[in-house]
Amino acid sequence: MPKIRVLVVDDAVVMRKLISEALSRDPEIEVAGVAANGRIALLKMPQINPDIITLDVEMPEMDGLETLRELRKTYPKLPVIMFSTLTTRGAEATLDALSLGASDYVAKPANVGSVTECLERLRDDLVAKIKVHCRHLLPMPAAAPVPVAIRPVVTPKLAAARTMGVPDAVCVATSTGGPNALAELFGHFPANFPLPLLIVQHMPPLFTAMLAERLSKLGSVKFCEGAEGQVVEAGRAYIAPGGKHMEVRRSGLQVVLHLHEGTPENSCRPAADVLFRSAVTVYGGNLLGVVMTGMGQDGLRGCSLIRERGGQVVVQDEISSVVWGMPGSVAQAGCADAILPLDQLAGEITRRCRRRA
Repeated sequence: MPKIRVLVVDDAVVMRKLISEALSRDPEIEVAGVAANGRIALLKMPQINPDIITLDVEMPEMDGLETLRELRKTYPKLPVIMFSTLTTRGAEATLDALSLGASDYVAKPANVGSVTECLERLRDDLVAKIKVHCRHLLPMPAAAPVPVAIRPVVTPKLAAARTMGVPDAVCVATSTGGPNALAELFGHFPANFPLPLLIVQHMPPLFTAMLAERLSKLGSVKFCEGAEGQVVEAGRAYIAPGGKHMEVRRSGLQVVLHLHEGTPENSCRPAADVLFRSAVTVYGGNLLGVVMTGMGQDGLRGCSLIRERGGQVVVQDEISSVVWGMPGSVAQAGCADAILPLDQLAGEITRRCRRRA
């Protein structure tokens, strides 16, 4: 069976060895080659012909951003996963890389006590993303036997028509492909949007603050990274900080944010389900849930709660999603009132919230 061929590009010998070791342990992946900088990687491309590249952000001679620019001239569709440090500089460079066409990113393991732990972290973070972006190269999994009592949902379906509450707030969940999807979404948003926006984007610390700063520059909505006790105001967007769950709570006549480092849900912290669950408690059925591109099923339980209370749910469609895991799980469970391409989401959200304005 053919394997996913990976080119590992990193200036640090130790990181090249660790990444290669972590990838080589998976039977569906092989390291086709390594390179110490972008210039060497570009020279090796025609001979190696990789299926995907892991690309360090900070390298001498030719760094990750310059390498990515050159790669995209000849290989516009080749998946590229950026490797960055958990620093402000690393976060900024990673967001630059995503805007230049990088497929995804992985934060370099930090404060890891042993080689074994480092390899496990790389396996958990990197291998899964490689397989997602190269899923067309993997064999289709065999269908598991389904008990007669269970009726599997095999195609996306819209929620049944019903009476729905008028939104008082909008909750948004996204992961893989999310930074660019959020920029596209809010690039088409009206400047006078009347409701608060509560957002979970699966990212590490520092990255979410940088993302909020960049999205604010779009000029439609003012973004910030959520802070403990912050009052939730109409027309503003709050992004859950990396590494912390974000919830909303009533405090007198106001709604405020509450942050905590509780147990990860869906292997995520922040998790959309945590935010959505708290939002249902505060807003009841007057809530609009939006689920966009991302791996896994985070947001599914929260959307089920929103619908149970009479709220509305809109998800991004499969064609426009980088990964149709999160929105797909909601759609296939029949919890979506609308399934739309990314370029139509802003108009749909605005329309559904217009009555409140």
